[in-house]
Amino acid sequence: MTKILNHWIGGKTVEGASGTYGPVTNPATGVVTTKVPFAAVDEVDTAVAEAKDAYRTWSQTSLAKRTEILFRFRALLDMNRDEIAELITAEHGKMHSDALGEVTRGLEVVDLACGINVQLKGELSTEVSTGVDVAAIRQPLGVVAGITPFNFPAMIPMWMFSMAIACGNTVVLKPSEKDPSASLRLAELMAEAGLPDGVFNIVHGDKVAVDRLLEHPDVKAVSFVGSTPVARYVHATASANGKRVQALGGAKNHMLVLPDADLEAAADAAVSAGYGSAGERCMAISVVVAVGSIGDELVEKIRRRAEKIKIGPGNDLASEMGPLVTKAHRDKVASYVTGAAADGAEVVLDGTGYSVEGYEDGHWLGVSLLDKVPTTAKAYRDEIFGPVLCVLRVDTYEGGVDLINNSPFANGTAIFTRDGGAARRFQLEIDPGMVGVNVPMPVPVGYHSFGGSKDSLFGDHHMHGNDATHFYTRGKVITSRWPDPADAPAGVDLGFPRNH
Repeated sequence: MTKILNHWIGGKTVEGASGTYGPVTNPATGVVTTKVPFAAVDEVDTAVAEAKDAYRTWSQTSLAKRTEILFRFRALLDMNRDEIAELITAEHGKMHSDALGEVTRGLEVVDLACGINVQLKGELSTEVSTGVDVAAIRQPLGVVAGITPFNFPAMIPMWMFSMAIACGNTVVLKPSEKDPSASLRLAELMAEAGLPDGVFNIVHGDKVAVDRLLEHPDVKAVSFVGSTPVARYVHATASANGKRVQALGGAKNHMLVLPDADLEAAADAAVSAGYGSAGERCMAISVVVAVGSIGDELVEKIRRRAEKIKIGPGNDLASEMGPLVTKAHRDKVASYVTGAAADGAEVVLDGTGYSVEGYEDGHWLGVSLLDKVPTTAKAYRDEIFGPVLCVLRVDTYEGGVDLINNSPFANGTAIFTRDGGAARRFQLEIDPGMVGVNVPMPVPVGYHSFGGSKDSLFGDHHMHGNDATHFYTRGKVITSRWPDPADAPAGVDLGFPRNH
């Protein structure tokens, strides 16, 4: 039977009232397992109203109480990580081990939120002028919204709501309609941990729900992760409505391999980072840039590894790579491979005809490897978001840096080399916001910021780390004087205040 999910509003499940539903499919079987309600404007308004009402109390709740609840949530999350990973695999398709890794990386930011009392410490300067003190404090914003993508249905929501709630805000989350069950389970665990009703709410839906959150006058900030066109739209629309916005967009992450690199290690890294999670990661390596004469040897090493990858259902321990999230996405990714030769690329591995016995209706795509890809090819210009790895050739280190910096995307990048001087130059000369040195996917730990630049980030705040604390709070500076009752009145002075 097809399960029907509900919204989570005011601390309880609420049935969808719009009458419009979207399908949630098991990617390994192609079978619709769940229907998710698409919220109408009035349902979004109800969730925001619940969050606004809860904010009055939650924003005044002590740091000790907030962190006590977050610590309990962390313990529950740890105990239930296998269950959440199973929900992710059933709706996204990624390996169970990969889903467990996602939960673990989400836990890192929950850990950060549990220590929010340190991050929210204010500043105090005494006697800045005679008898005058100045204090700087940070306060929550109010109701904030999170709009999250399908590829990390647990981790990215945790990146948003755990920090927002720790800072004293209340949250309305709009998760991806493709795999929403994990976020709903997280809401249940937050309630079990003692989070008051209305502090964390979930509305499912499509553009109608998103647009209402972007326009709603009581939503003070919007955090988004998704494709570049939608990120640009979210940033423009929410900003025009007076909101603080962080909108993380697409990526085209390059891995520069210098002639002195360990090619065995580079090939391992390219395959792991290119095909892990079927390439459905914003930090996946989608372009390998081979410098000098190493291209043929490197491509052969990648090919030998890639064609051995075991593809199958995510809950099968023998599988190494699962299906893509939807059939439509699978077909779109496949089109980049079928059109590659016409664009001038050499197709080394073509995974478009792949199928898994017993799961013929799943959204399968085998690993694909394209060599000598021109920069004009669609497979290079677009964010593919699938198991398609492009190899480009350049003559020099400088040519590789120019190639990477000429990309409109600037999310993550990596260099493989034994030369410390070249690695140091690369760190300083490259545009992307996250850089790996002999590390193919430089995803920062939770207490450092996550984000890029150019078409990969709209807004000036990265995610997690100190940026999250600043994004979810506003600064306030208080200048105070408490004169002694025995002091003579200062008298009228129309001049601009001077510190002395």
